[in-house]
Amino acid sequence: MASADTLINAFTTLLVTVDPPGLAPLFIGLTAGMNRSERKQVALRGSLIAFFILAAFALFGASVLGVLGISIGAFRIAGGLLLFWIAFEMVFERRQDRKEKTTEVAITQDHIRNIAVFPLALPLIAGPGAISATILLAGSLQTTLDRAQLIGVIAVNLALVFAALAISDRLDRMLGATGRAILTRLLGVILAALAAQFVVDGAKAALAHS
Repeated sequence: MASADTLINAFTTLLVTVDPPGLAPLFIGLTAGMNRSERKQVALRGSLIAFFILAAFALFGASVLGVLGISIGAFRIAGGLLLFWIAFEMVFERRQDRKEKTTEVAITQDHIRNIAVFPLALPLIAGPGAISATILLAGSLQTTLDRAQLIGVIAVNLALVFAALAISDRLDRMLGATGRAILTRLLGVILAALAAQFVVDGAKAALAHS
């Protein structure tokens, strides 16, 4: 059974990577013209799809790496660097700009019923950072019970995402531009520290393997 510290680390890593408060204003723009019921339907469908995507990577991501001949140590280093870049974007407000551009393109190209799949579930919720973090976390959890606990952590995070999207209009008004900027930068600093730890762990594992 995974320790409480491991589960807390997994929860924090995924929560910061997914960034529910940061998704709220994007979701409002993505669902412009919908009523509250329709927005909740899109939020629920997008959250469920993202959950199944991340759960699949939690269960089979390490196996795929094994087939490709990639050690978990090497992936921890690569994934940690990727998460560090996302943290850099969060601190300097570049990630939000990129997500907004993704949202704008999707509105013009996709029908409203597909918004929950693209771009909400993928790549806004289950983006490269969240997928990388999931595989990294799964690599340190070897038993079936540990993986089940990780999937539970993913489920809790996606439930929080759904809650944030369901009240996105109120959440956006409550935080305001200043509140979102402060929160995003704070989460970015936390993610940078977690990413650095992944790189350190990956380097140790790679050296031990060699």
